[in-house]
Amino acid sequence: MISLSLAEIAGIVGGRQHDIPDGSVQVAGPVVIDSRAVTDGALFAAFAGERVDGHDYAEQAVQSGAAAVLATRPVGVPAIVVDDVVSALGALAREVVRRTGADVVALTGSAGKTSTKDLIAQLLQRSGPTVWPEGNLNNEIGLPLTALRAESGTRHLVLEMGARGVGHIRYLTELTPPRIGLVLNVGSAHIGEFGGREKIAEAKGELVESLPDASEGGIAILNADDSYVRAMASRTKARTVFFGESADADVRAEDVRLTDDGRPAFTLHTPSGCSAVILRLYGEHHVSNALAAAAVAHESGMPADEIASALSEAGTLSRWRMEVTERADGVTVVNDAYNANPESMRAALRALVSMGKGRRTWAVLGQMAELGEESLAEHDAVGRLAVRLNVSKLVAVGGREAAWLQMGAYNEGSWGEESVHVSDARAAVDLLRSELQPGDVVLVKASRSEGLERVAAALLDDAAGNGAQGGAATR
Repeated sequence: MISLSLAEIAGIVGGRQHDIPDGSVQVAGPVVIDSRAVTDGALFAAFAGERVDGHDYAEQAVQSGAAAVLATRPVGVPAIVVDDVVSALGALAREVVRRTGADVVALTGSAGKTSTKDLIAQLLQRSGPTVWPEGNLNNEIGLPLTALRAESGTRHLVLEMGARGVGHIRYLTELTPPRIGLVLNVGSAHIGEFGGREKIAEAKGELVESLPDASEGGIAILNADDSYVRAMASRTKARTVFFGESADADVRAEDVRLTDDGRPAFTLHTPSGCSAVILRLYGEHHVSNALAAAAVAHESGMPADEIASALSEAGTLSRWRMEVTERADGVTVVNDAYNANPESMRAALRALVSMGKGRRTWAVLGQMAELGEESLAEHDAVGRLAVRLNVSKLVAVGGREAAWLQMGAYNEGSWGEESVHVSDARAAVDLLRSELQPGDVVLVKASRSEGLERVAAALLDDAAGNGAQGGAATR
């Protein structure tokens, strides 16, 4: 973060200084919400959660080097006391971004946000210092924490914006007003909370509504292949740029194909030229993500050949998103267990089949959360798709939703041992340990709440000779 005095911070957030003998002391370190992450000069933001109250760790944070604590009550150590830590964090982020003058790029969508954010970051950092979220820090706490990492020399600030209801993205854009806004898609993620795709589109479109007028440099980058997103062009005063495989897209892909190991290749077309791309990522769904990133890079001044080169070199920066690891025995483990929705589940299954040509393929799948009334039909459909794609074996892990997955496969014609329902991650690991053969490809995917990354971890521990640890990891 840019260096600010405690007195300055108190003024920015409307807080009161408590137990601060010298308000000129500088906060030159990061703003953190975990006392274990404190470094010298940091500001520790204390949140009172359901199980842990950060205020209880205020003294520990200061002893570890924090200049002060942002808190809702006096804590016996230097503190800036505010009525609401979330609002204070947002106000501080807004001022820091204003002072840095960084070019803010914000993106949202139902699927692919984190992978696309990682691609954008790897492209933009070629043209100057770039800050982007670690993991998927995309809510009213995570977004300010990312923004507060910006420094005086930061050229690009890439921010991911999530929403669980109408108004959420509007609030985030008020904290860190973007110049470039990117909308990836409108899908089924959180449809149970929103109540339908129309409501999701309404919420996601708040991003483009927040952009500056075209005459002031505002740019809305929209998915030409998604009708809900394409329609958002009417909701913005910014200049509109379309990406996709549609013939009228400004940034588009042609001659899309998959390599023998399941990596997308295509010809990238931009208004400034075209060039060949072969991604290091797995699955055809990354074509859309790559085009979105290319559109942002193009609008930031990068030529087509440099964009193509950067895309071809870019990798995955975030954990458990199509992480591909090959064991010594030839078993390939694809850990995509961070999150799941119907769109990403279908894409991952197609990627599995592409990677597994001539090999046995395993789909170890769990619940897709927050689908509301659509949950039964969507889980059934994923089970059926696994059969239609000729996945060798489906392992449905968990409770009722997993049973629906398996039943969909059964009703599509997956009988005998082609599909199975197991109760939990431990049972899935036990099954895989007994039946995996050299050369098999295993996809592990579910919503984050299911914790199926433990299955992938156990399989990789086995390969490292830590079978006992692998078993322990599934508890």
